[in-house]
Amino acid sequence: MTLTDAAVTAAVTAAGAAKRVPGPPGLPVVGSLFDLTRRPLRTFLDARRDYGDVVRFVAGPPGLRAEFYAVFSPEGAHQVLGSEAANFRKDNSFYDELRTSLGNGLLTSQDGDYQRQRRLIQPLFTRRRVDGYAQAVGLECRALADRWRVVPHGVVDVAEEMSRFALRTVARILFGADVEAAVQVVHRGFPVIGELVLARGFAPVRLPRSWPTPSNRRGAAARRDLYAVCDRIIAERARRAERAGGAAAAGPGGLDGGSGRGGQAGQGGAAGQDDLLELLTRARGEDGERLDPDELRDQVLIFLLAGHETTATSLAFALFLLAKHPEQRRLAQEEASAVLAGREPVAADLEALPYLTRVLKEAMRLYPPASQMGRRSVEETVIDGHVVPAGAQVILAPWVTHRHPGHWAEPDRFDPDRFLPEREKERHRYAWYPFGGGPRACIGQHFSMLESVLALGSLLREFDLEAIDHGVRLGQGITLQVKSPMRVRLTPRG
Repeated sequence: MTLTDAAVTAAVTAAGAAKRVPGPPGLPVVGSLFDLTRRPLRTFLDARRDYGDVVRFVAGPPGLRAEFYAVFSPEGAHQVLGSEAANFRKDNSFYDELRTSLGNGLLTSQDGDYQRQRRLIQPLFTRRRVDGYAQAVGLECRALADRWRVVPHGVVDVAEEMSRFALRTVARILFGADVEAAVQVVHRGFPVIGELVLARGFAPVRLPRSWPTPSNRRGAAARRDLYAVCDRIIAERARRAERAGGAAAAGPGGLDGGSGRGGQAGQGGAAGQDDLLELLTRARGEDGERLDPDELRDQVLIFLLAGHETTATSLAFALFLLAKHPEQRRLAQEEASAVLAGREPVAADLEALPYLTRVLKEAMRLYPPASQMGRRSVEETVIDGHVVPAGAQVILAPWVTHRHPGHWAEPDRFDPDRFLPEREKERHRYAWYPFGGGPRACIGQHFSMLESVLALGSLLREFDLEAIDHGVRLGQGITLQVKSPMRVRLTPRG
């Protein structure tokens, strides 16, 4: 028997021993459609408890039903994102809808488009360059702290506040001083698009977007507004470059030296550092390739989405959890005060704030911003002993994996010390994966952690927090959504 024959026999034997994927029957007419669209977080938790680590859902009436295969174990997540990533593509219904709404940027592109974009954009996210954005984080933290000191009755909704803070920060880094118009449009538009993507992604039959349904019309208006504000900023940047005589072309293989040319230079990060839009405009590949205006807009939209919603969610829940846990709050404030005493944060502080880093990681465990991720299988495969067919819509759910009782003791308890280095080494790599994993892991994860830890330290140094609301209602869009107030009472320190 040849090696090839042996491999085929082993694969056939494994498939034959694999089990049919179990799952809830759902309602007679619509299956699990309402559960998946209206309460996906609870639905996935219940499904793992009742059916195991791979669960099949059906949505829609008989004859038109769509099937979804949810994978909850760290081992399954590793298979889909890491070891067998080539067999699981980003062309399922959710990414199709996201691509239609926000373009073919780094988050949604595939194959040659993705490889080309990654080559051009990777130099913008080196550790050295990202560390240069710490100044923008510090500027926005100072503005926020000044405003919080005069807020009526000292009460703020941290979900709302962190959404605007993170959006202003990423807009400053992307656009320099061109922040206000983008902030207002994005704050209105992304939630609308998120609801549309979720509803259409689970729909057994997707009506044409041209049909004037209320949700289609809201989504189209939000998309027009987002495209318009990005196109306006990009066009204005091009006009400034023309008036200045044009930006110098980058050398082969990357960017030029970032010398501060252009109307907004130096306002996105450290002194003398251009904002990301300037760098994207000047980025060149080895053969001189560059991003055209449509591609620039697509990247800007994806950066606005990924760069603000994820960070906002992590920061909001970190603050809210600390407001409810006095002992952990005391430890976090002591570290913040000792490291950041009397000055603005810098990138080097990240390594000196290990407890705050653990707080952020634990907040992202309990409330992962990307609470579900989608893929489509290319070929039939076996995951955790269950056959997943070719062409299947596969859903990963960090929301469930991060609470998996086989990997987390007392999974609903807030305990930052779960992320002590020695305890992290003991866990499966994919027991915690808020930034995804494998070849498509989030390119901006270092920036997200830098911004979040420095902002958390800056705010805890300035304020004590007491929770007013103790429960929170959650929903799902493109990312995890907060659907009820998360109010805390602020008391200035010192």
